[in-house]
Amino acid sequence: MRILFASSEAFPLMKTGGLGDVSASLPAALKRRQQDIRLVLPAYPRAISRLAGATRLPGPDTAPWSLIQGNLPGTNVIVYLVDWPVYFHRDGDPYRATEGSDWPDNAQRFAAFSQAVAAIAVNQAQIDWAPEILHLNDWQTGLVPVFLRDHPRRPPTLFTIHNLAYQGLFPGSVRHTLDLPPDVWHMEALEFHGQISFMKGGLIFSDRITTVSPTYAQEIQTLESGMGLDGVLRARAADLHGILNGVDYREWNPESDGYLAAHYSAENLSGKALNKQALQQELGLPVRPDLPLLGHVGRMVPQKGIDLLLEACAPLLASGRMQLALVGSGAREFEQAARNLAQTYPETCGVMITYNEGLAHRVEAGADAFLMPSRFEPCGLNQMYSLRYGTPPIVHATGGLADTVIDTNAATLADGTATGFCFVPAHSVALTGAIERALALFGEPKQKDWQTIMRNGMQRDFGWSRSSAAYLDFYRELRASTRT
Repeated sequence: MRILFASSEAFPLMKTGGLGDVSASLPAALKRRQQDIRLVLPAYPRAISRLAGATRLPGPDTAPWSLIQGNLPGTNVIVYLVDWPVYFHRDGDPYRATEGSDWPDNAQRFAAFSQAVAAIAVNQAQIDWAPEILHLNDWQTGLVPVFLRDHPRRPPTLFTIHNLAYQGLFPGSVRHTLDLPPDVWHMEALEFHGQISFMKGGLIFSDRITTVSPTYAQEIQTLESGMGLDGVLRARAADLHGILNGVDYREWNPESDGYLAAHYSAENLSGKALNKQALQQELGLPVRPDLPLLGHVGRMVPQKGIDLLLEACAPLLASGRMQLALVGSGAREFEQAARNLAQTYPETCGVMITYNEGLAHRVEAGADAFLMPSRFEPCGLNQMYSLRYGTPPIVHATGGLADTVIDTNAATLADGTATGFCFVPAHSVALTGAIERALALFGEPKQKDWQTIMRNGMQRDFGWSRSSAAYLDFYRELRASTRT
């Protein structure tokens, strides 16, 4: 099938989070299944510099944008970068300036990107190619089906929610600058409590909707987790499905990971200790093979439960019963709280306020357990990385975390399914209880049960093979249903 996959980021061209990983891994997996899938994203300077084999295409005759074509590095996936300099030739990340504030014209920027994607989707971009399936991702592409809604060659459209908390909300007055038809400004279309919602456009005007785990697909239809859009999602429940994200094991594999001090496997775990030692040294912690080292990599925002983590870990660090390797950035108050923790307990807490791809890999490999206390988590990738790296995750049982981590207890140890430690509710007391259970098991003589859950996790398969097959089946069903 001819598939156009539209996203605002894709690793290694541009990445701020899990969307970037998925937007690279899923198209690559579908390409391996012999599909003609092509990726389109904005032509950020960094993306242009990293594109393989870049050539310039003219784009539509009268449009203020052109296309840069190349390949996603390391794959045969064709990439189109929408080169619209006034919107995308900027320093910073896709959504924020270098000092951290949102670009004030984000509505115009991603409306423009959506217009370009719409033109490509109906073969108006002078590339002599049109998709049979249009796959859109998150609010940044939410206006594409709005622009295409009355077009006679509109392809069947799938919209994927990666995180409902980010909805592309802008003042209602902005709509007058976005070249939108006036009849979409009402509560059953783009209007959301006086604001314009790009996410709502994707939810209402696409043919089908997916999200990134089965549990999250159920959660977002509830008042508690629907972020104000639960009514829209319940109305479209028949068209809403959860497909678990996958992991690219070519990038995340302790047997071959180029970022690591030593390689290891479920059959030979000896390299795990060398990675722990290297991580302790990198973060300036005493090398203590006997002391459990817990790791965390993530955005320092309330969704990720960073406040719960800091509150739960402080007394454990003070007691000297564990070490903590904390890597991430985000809200300044959380960054400062993490720095304060490291300054107060320099023997047990190492903090790096940054995002670094190599360091993220080294935390996964060097930590004994991985903390992921997210208040909500649509899918999550780090817990799946942790499982493959023999680093049992400690997770709040929500969304994709609930779908991928099996709690360790007497029954799951007995039947050989235990892979991590789950807790509810999202409270520091419950998190502390889960950490205590992990520390107790880690501290048992000979660590027989600990090594069992390490190996259980390493043998689980969350690769893209299964998930890409599910998407392919979904595309075929969507193509067939919209032809009838």
